[in-house]
Amino acid sequence: MGFIIFRLIIFIGIVWLGIRLLKAYNQRKLQSQSNGTASEKRAADSQQMVQCRYCNLHLPQSDAVKHENLWFCCHEHKQHFLDSGPEKK
Repeated sequence: MGFIIFRLIIFIGIVWLGIRLLKAYNQRKLQSQSNGTASEKRAADSQQMVQCRYCNLHLPQSDAVKHENLWFCCHEHKQHFLDSGPEKK
């Protein structure tokens, strides 16, 4: 009788340990998925950097002023560049 109780206790311990390991695995899996979506969101939020043709300043594309395929940091630099041409500053 004592041997059967001992086996039952061992079996319950193994089942309990398996459940704990399964919960830990699922929790890590959910954390890695949430970290993956957060990094994907940051990548989507990051913007391409462009360089002002007049002063060579680098800035996000959303803040830049575009003229054809040229980028400028402000309207004044765009106008100066167009007035003076690319060879003069």
